[in-house]
Amino acid sequence: MKTMEIGVLTSPCKDGGNPFDQLVTYGVHTTQFCNWDASYWTRANAERLQTQAAAASVSLAAVWTGYSGPSAWNFIEGPVTLGLVPPEFRAQRIKDLQAGAQFAAWAGVPAIITHAGFVPENPSDPLYPGTLEAIVAVGRRCRELGIGFWFETGQETPVTLLRVIEDSGLDNLGINLDTANLILYGKANPLDALDVFGRHVRNLHAKDGEYPTNGRELGHEVAIGSGKVDFPKIITRLHKLGFTGEIVIEREISGPQQAVDIQKSISYLRGLVAAAKK
Repeated sequence: MKTMEIGVLTSPCKDGGNPFDQLVTYGVHTTQFCNWDASYWTRANAERLQTQAAAASVSLAAVWTGYSGPSAWNFIEGPVTLGLVPPEFRAQRIKDLQAGAQFAAWAGVPAIITHAGFVPENPSDPLYPGTLEAIVAVGRRCRELGIGFWFETGQETPVTLLRVIEDSGLDNLGINLDTANLILYGKANPLDALDVFGRHVRNLHAKDGEYPTNGRELGHEVAIGSGKVDFPKIITRLHKLGFTGEIVIEREISGPQQAVDIQKSISYLRGLVAAAKK
């Protein structure tokens, strides 16, 4: 029986090595594979990724698909640069995400994930119809390929994200719950968000953080267990919802401390998952 499995986010290695070798040292066997360079989405790279995953005994839970053009991770430039919301970038980003979907299908991966952007909370906003149309265009292509299209939370409220899924009319849309992002963007408490869209959650980014302290910059990401995310309650709630997807750790620092924090988080989250089953 499938259960909540702990994994760690990975990206392509700059030296061309196996990006999953580090996972072996952590003792985990699942990941989301994150890439922003659309030139990487080739069949040859997809087949190579499959081979590398098999060599490391790793399953690919999803491909996190980036897109071209500017991206500013703040409250001022973010709404006009991120995702499928800005009209001037939509056409190319639809192509980018559809190419990522084809790559995921070639690699035998069940879904792609991305940030949809600062989707307007008001469905009467002039930006909403075009954003929804772009999301549907990507979602339909994913459905044709037999995969899902999942949204990483954070830049929109839970109700807005639920509305997008409902308005799309598609059955292959889902949610990648980033536990910290809802806090970092000041949009919601991730535990309460499960009451809104819990049935649509397909997997997680396990991450912790603090709320914003000014109106221009996101809150700060911190090591799991030291921020505002109530992981014990979230894991318990997910278990009650019947969630069996992957919990993929994302630690947004580099260097030796990243590995230390990830290893601690693996032990901590495995303990919570075991406790939730009792």
